Amino acid sequence: MEEDSHSQSASLKEFYIPSYVLLPDSESETVPDVPRCPVLVFINSKSGGQLGGDLLVTYRSLLNKNQVFDVGEEAPDKALRRIYLNLETLKANGDAYATQIQERLRIIVAGGDGTAGWLLGVVCDLKLSHPPPIATVPLGTGNNLPFAFGWGKKNPGTDRHAVEQFLRHVMNAKEMKIDNWHILMRLRAPKEGSCDPIAPLELPHSLHAFGRVSATDELNKEGYHTFRGGFWNYFSMGMDAQVSYAFHSERKLHPEKFKNQLVNQSTYAKLGCTQGWFFASLVHPSSHNIAQLAKVKVMKKCGQWRDLEIPSSIRSIVCLNLPSFSGGLNPWGTPNTKKSQYKDFTPPYVDDGLLEVVGFRDAWHGLVLYAPSGHGTRLAQAHRICFEFHKGGADHTFMRIDGEPWKQPLPVDDDTVVVEISHHGQVNILATRDCQSKSVRDPSSSPSQHGSEDCQSDDDSSHGGEEHRKFGAAETFKIPEDIDISHIS
Repeated sequence: MEEDSHSQSASLKEFYIPSYVLLPDSESETVPDVPRCPVLVFINSKSGGQLGGDLLVTYRSLLNKNQVFDVGEEAPDKALRRIYLNLETLKANGDAYATQIQERLRIIVAGGDGTAGWLLGVVCDLKLSHPPPIATVPLGTGNNLPFAFGWGKKNPGTDRHAVEQFLRHVMNAKEMKIDNWHILMRLRAPKEGSCDPIAPLELPHSLHAFGRVSATDELNKEGYHTFRGGFWNYFSMGMDAQVSYAFHSERKLHPEKFKNQLVNQSTYAKLGCTQGWFFASLVHPSSHNIAQLAKVKVMKKCGQWRDLEIPSSIRSIVCLNLPSFSGGLNPWGTPNTKKSQYKDFTPPYVDDGLLEVVGFRDAWHGLVLYAPSGHGTRLAQAHRICFEFHKGGADHTFMRIDGEPWKQPLPVDDDTVVVEISHHGQVNILATRDCQSKSVRDPSSSPSQHGSEDCQSDDDSSHGGEEHRKFGAAETFKIPEDIDISHIS
């Protein structure tokens, strides 16, 4: 028994980081050999009901408690900035141990897709000299990010054995690149009063930088609100976002009812029925269909915008970065390029600089995704996409970014609401060997299918200034004190 305990302790040393590396001005200490896989662990203790808190306790009992963070107690950008500043100081003083820690460092984030996206955005923003790859623990309702990279979609075990097993998987995981996407939304500002969002416009936390941006920003327009943010998995609009909004509203009103992943998913399915998603042709006005709401333009090659024709029956549109949506479904599938309508399409690579744009008529249409080769209505693959909303038959629609929905007012006079999405670079993520996400860098992928290189230089130059190059999570992603962090899952 004692031998087993010693063996477990020895294996955990491969992940352990000494306090002097983590805390500036800490006392000197005798350090063990450099760990093979030093990790920083960020946990949303409010995710997964009690699971997040339990997981926090287990990780802190197995590792140095100073390398395990509750994101509700200390924001990831502050923790990472402090640690990397200390690492640079130690390296400048000739500390070879700290240098190797930084080179081997990996991050684990446990929470919902909102928490995982927050960490990815922070690492993207901090412009670290050696950005660590990130592994995601499924601790939310959808868990699309973890599922896409092989970490599963069921809430994990929180005991010692489960955590040690996950740590071993992290050590053996492969690194992949993942595209990130910048989203800009512009609305006319009120003629009087502040430039803050006006109720009932409650935007997701990932749309962080509301208000007028600097005068040097080419995308700034006098008299308009400019909202900015980013996403990793998807942007969607229409009835799917409406159901998600109903779910989040219900959870906000009655959080005590949403402590179990199975109950959450069951409630979500029921709301799909009560919101009319299964009977959209009967209860959903055609004026709310995507083609009636917005003019859509896409760009696949640098500078070449074209109008995107949306079938009149489409009630929901999804701009997808990962092959994982609505709990792990793949709306794009793998197009048969021998068919004329799909000849310009490629498989859904996560690092090709292209979004897959898919449409759905209703929930029944969505059910085809459960079939082996099922997919939505493939509309386009795009490096950039722009939605323009003018006065029409609807005064609002619903939108969603990586699981966070909101109710979006639409123009009531001659104004225009613009939502533009553009490629914003890449970050490192950890994946299991058999994950479903594919890279253009895989030997089995054809390099000629990589569609983003024509436009890479377009990202920074056309948008002008530091405002666009910042993803936003580190500098301006702030959670108000009166917001329960469990609402970002």
